[in-house]
Amino acid sequence: MALTQNLALVFVAGLLTAFATGIGALPFFFVEEFSDRWNVTLWGIASGIMVAASLFGLLNEGLAYSSGVVPTLMIGGVLAGVVLVEVSDRVLDTVEFGEHDAVSEHGGSPANEVQTDGAGHAHDEHTLEAKAFAEGNVKKLALILGILTVHSFPEGVAVGVSFAELGLEGGIPVLGVTVPVLAIFMTVAISIHNVPEGTAIAIPMRAMGLSNWRMVGAAVFSSLPQPIGAVIAFAFVRWAEAFLPFGFGFAAGAMVYLVITEFIPEALETGAELPNNGHRELLFGLAAGVLAMLPLMSV
Repeated sequence: MALTQNLALVFVAGLLTAFATGIGALPFFFVEEFSDRWNVTLWGIASGIMVAASLFGLLNEGLAYSSGVVPTLMIGGVLAGVVLVEVSDRVLDTVEFGEHDAVSEHGGSPANEVQTDGAGHAHDEHTLEAKAFAEGNVKKLALILGILTVHSFPEGVAVGVSFAELGLEGGIPVLGVTVPVLAIFMTVAISIHNVPEGTAIAIPMRAMGLSNWRMVGAAVFSSLPQPIGAVIAFAFVRWAEAFLPFGFGFAAGAMVYLVITEFIPEALETGAELPNNGHRELLFGLAAGVLAMLPLMSV
């Protein structure tokens, strides 16, 4: 029974991060669009949060569980996380859609294949999801969910691994269960990170004239793989506690690599027409994201 309750709690935490994605679409209830300056800043904040959470949360915890001078298992986890993200990106590059299933990133016209480069995955996925919701195409939505599973699984893993010490001493009591500080730290970090992700999902939907609540629903839909990934990761590290350093390293490696290869390129692409190509807004967002995590880091 205790295991079932723990799994349920981890799933709820992952679900909260998914609901946070919907928050990113809520501003469209009040405004028509966001400026590029604001979007670049949001991506910077998300990047700062994820880097801080990975370096000061996941890796720090991984080192605490590592033995020996060289944390071999944790380093192996970091490399495995990087490989997962890179392989996933390459797999997504090979995905082909029918001529009416994709929209060109620049021209808006149908294309036989989604064209992606290092910075284009998020944009293509968001556009495809918008079209799938606009058309009510169940098969296409299932395909998009599969793509999103690959894209957002590392965030779920980070949440699940952070709950490894659930129920042990030294945490914070929540509903009668002692929750690790790192788990609260990561749940908050991933939730904040998901807000600009939800905004990015809502932008093409606004252009297609979808209703506000459908934009919120689509944003939440995009993060549904996260609670599933959280439960799988939690079950694994509780079953194989010796692999905890690997798990922490894996989540941190995937997070930081996502920031380097997707979040920051997305911000720079969005800010291409701003003064200094949006570098000032990006750096401000990065600093704000790190500072936002400082109170949790000091707990």
